[in-house]
Amino acid sequence: MSRIWIRTLPPFFVIIIASALAIFNYQKSSSSIVNATLYALRTSEEGRKILGDEIYFRDKFPWIWGEMNQLHGRIDITFAVKGTMGKGMMRFKSIRKTRMGFFETQEWSLETEDGRVIHLLDENRTDPFKNTALQAES
Repeated sequence: MSRIWIRTLPPFFVIIIASALAIFNYQKSSSSIVNATLYALRTSEEGRKILGDEIYFRDKFPWIWGEMNQLHGRIDITFAVKGTMGKGMMRFKSIRKTRMGFFETQEWSLETEDGRVIHLLDENRTDPFKNTALQAES
């Protein structure tokens, strides 16, 4: 009886760890931060020029890479996106410098399949995320 228990223990732990990772990733992918960045990308002229229409996650089960720590004021995420004309990796980085301050977008970019990096913040660094869900959650 103990040999069966020992043989089933490693697969059990693999299943538990994989399930936990999938749950945490699902929580990230359905967050208001990810939804706000996707919406901003859909309404961005530059983003639409590169990706086309119908911008959404590239994969059926998207993986959100990076840190999303609103409590400590750090958001640095990357995920794959696609549109009717192309695919890419979108990166969003925002920090909150003071405990009660607002989040400030440091980087919002799109890396295309051919390696070009397009910075989606305009020259004036106008933050498209001001007064959105990102600020409401801080």
